[in-house]
Amino acid sequence: MEIATQPKSPISYQPAGQFEDTRFEKIHNVIFKNAAEASILVAQEIADLIRTQQEKNKKCVLGLATGSSPIKVYQELVRMHKEEGLSFKNVITFNLDEYYPMPKESVQSYHYFMHQHLFNHVDILPENVNIPEGNIPLEYVNQYCIDYEMKIKNAGGLDFQLLGIGRTGHVGFNEPGSHINSSTRIITLDYITKVDASGDFNGINNVPKKAITMGVATILRSKRIVLLAWGQNKAAIVKRTIQGDCNAEVPATFLQNHSNTTFVLDQGAASELTRVETPWLVGECQWTEKLKQKAIVWLCQHTQKAILKLTDRDYNNNGMSDLLATDSTSYDLNINMFNILQHTITGWPGGKPNTDDTYRPERAEPAQKKVLLFSPHPDDDVISMGGTFAKLIKQGHEVHVVYQTSGNIAVTDDEALKFAEVAADYLQKNQPEINFGALIEKIKTKKTGQKDSHEVRKLKGLIRRRESYAATRYLGLKDENVHFLDLPFYETGMIQKKPLGTEDIDIVKKIILQIQPNQIFAAGDLADPHGTHEVCLNSIFAALKDLKSLPFMNDCWLWLYRGAWHEWDLHDIDMAVPLSPDEVMLKRQAILFHQSQKDRVMFQGNDSREFWVRAEDRNKNTAKQYDQLGLAEYEAIEAFKRFDY
Repeated sequence: MEIATQPKSPISYQPAGQFEDTRFEKIHNVIFKNAAEASILVAQEIADLIRTQQEKNKKCVLGLATGSSPIKVYQELVRMHKEEGLSFKNVITFNLDEYYPMPKESVQSYHYFMHQHLFNHVDILPENVNIPEGNIPLEYVNQYCIDYEMKIKNAGGLDFQLLGIGRTGHVGFNEPGSHINSSTRIITLDYITKVDASGDFNGINNVPKKAITMGVATILRSKRIVLLAWGQNKAAIVKRTIQGDCNAEVPATFLQNHSNTTFVLDQGAASELTRVETPWLVGECQWTEKLKQKAIVWLCQHTQKAILKLTDRDYNNNGMSDLLATDSTSYDLNINMFNILQHTITGWPGGKPNTDDTYRPERAEPAQKKVLLFSPHPDDDVISMGGTFAKLIKQGHEVHVVYQTSGNIAVTDDEALKFAEVAADYLQKNQPEINFGALIEKIKTKKTGQKDSHEVRKLKGLIRRRESYAATRYLGLKDENVHFLDLPFYETGMIQKKPLGTEDIDIVKKIILQIQPNQIFAAGDLADPHGTHEVCLNSIFAALKDLKSLPFMNDCWLWLYRGAWHEWDLHDIDMAVPLSPDEVMLKRQAILFHQSQKDRVMFQGNDSREFWVRAEDRNKNTAKQYDQLGLAEYEAIEAFKRFDY
């Protein structure tokens, strides 16, 4: 097959970490602090290519991707069109794929996605837009795919191909088993791909079973390829693709054969690369205190030894001899690390009164703290820190929980219908003037992918709200200390949310000013599949930045917990709160009050377990890791990282 072999494009990026030609990595990659920063530079590369082709009076042929990864790239291209005069009149586009069957007008179609995020906002000629058709008769699909290939060839081939990567290692919809010589074709979607798409389709049963996709060979003929990957959820497949063997089980590994490919990663997606995760195995390191802690925890896990049992030989045999040279003996390193981890453990998350707090993670004073617990969705509080939440209440602190979004889109239609019918049966006898019948009809007649009406969203939000009250009452919190913000960015009725706005930030600022807390707990987990956690955290960061100069903020500490997807690595933990068996059961029961999220979770990411199961397993695993390092043995541990804002 033909593979593009043009000289590598000059990388104009200024990444956080440069590509290193190590024995581990087989694809050029650059690492950025975050997706927003990286996306701007990718968009700039595309814009430069468009302008260069314009100067030569040539067409610019772009291969485009869908999904969450390229959205910020498209936003920046739209901005450059509107503010800098970037024209798309010489641009021809070919999209990678489309679900089959799929009408163009469906909100789940990639035709809809591309017009919503890019084509409706720039001056591209409609005849230059090419997206695979998802609604052509099956008997014409093969010929259609051949014609699509010819159209790319007749346009001169793809000058630039933008890619994302799926959890199966697919690029486009080239699922595991796809051949390196494959061309545009219809393909059956992998089960994992359907699970990942199920949130967009209101359940896996509604996800199309097939798709039309450009082939691997089509992609590899592109003159330039940039693959985007954001977040820790992509870390494992990114490592497998960049460092693993090239084979059809992970189709993205075929990009190792392309001489002008760059993977553009944020820190989360790059976190499992060897040079990031264990840089001492690659070369000499600059040993910061944090890197020492990370290395020693890794060494314990790698050798299956407790901290105090590590020897000079363990360090020398695992790429850490220069660390010994810096700190003289393994004994000194081991004792220091043991003490650091020991000092993170506390059963007093609000600080232990009348106690020397020199080696404790939280201050002893004030003895009774005002605590503000932010929860992005109406169950993240109990899922991620239900045991700590209960301890703070029991130990006499003034605890307030703040639910930042309504969580309404995570309630299934069946669940909403159940509540609506109960309400209708009751109100028919007591308040017949309230028309719940019309609401029930709206739910029953809703089409797949259709946006919920305001009334239905209100009902679903109320379901989540009442479940939250039930859980917090069970933990002993007074109703007046429960707050619902219903941040506007979330209230679109769709998976795709509005950008964070000043209205959202002002609402968060108002509740912080009202409580004037000594402690803030917030979700620091950015692995949320649909980005709500990230937006909610950014709203808190923005609010704290604006309020930082106020006197009460000098005594306000910010603690970050992780959501339902990942836990902090041991070397990142600043406060570890042990839970007894009874406290584990208390937390489980609090989670189970969120009945609408039990059994059929709408947005569970890449983990099929129910939230209470994964939370319990995660907390028990953290405790097990502490035990294996030679520290005290506990039933479970909830972990937190202090953030200096």
